Amino acid sequence: MSKRFWELFLFDILVAILKIKEVAKNFRNAEELKRDFVAWDSVIREFEIIGEATGKLIKAGILPKEYQEIVDFRNLLIHHYFGIDAEEVWNVIQNDLESFARTITDRISTLSDTLRQEIIQDLIEENRHLHFVVEFLKKLSP
Repeated sequence: MSKRFWELFLFDILVAILKIKEVAKNFRNAEELKRDFVAWDSVIREFEIIGEATGKLIKAGILPKEYQEIVDFRNLLIHHYFGIDAEEVWNVIQNDLESFARTITDRISTLSDTLRQEIIQDLIEENRHLHFVVEFLKKLSP
């Protein structure tokens, strides 16, 4: 497996957050979300991506150790999949994702304009079928 640049992990997290928010907006509560297995599975998968990428960024010293709880949440989802608390997942979606997205976009804004633009262009092409991702990424362009 090739080594990924840490800057890409920032965008992995951001895109995963955008996907979770897009899916969750179609539901009123945790139970509705959990009953839709496609939506539920997609949200859980995106949380796994967020946790994995966060762990890499902590190890690289890009994010502080205080974000370890995100990695721990990912581990819980992966290893205790039969005992996932839907209310806890819903609570994270409703109360924590926006703040973490701001942290990630702040880190992205510190990247050089050239690198940021290059990554954004690649991601726009890769996600051209997801208008909500494309529109958000355009706002991050230098």
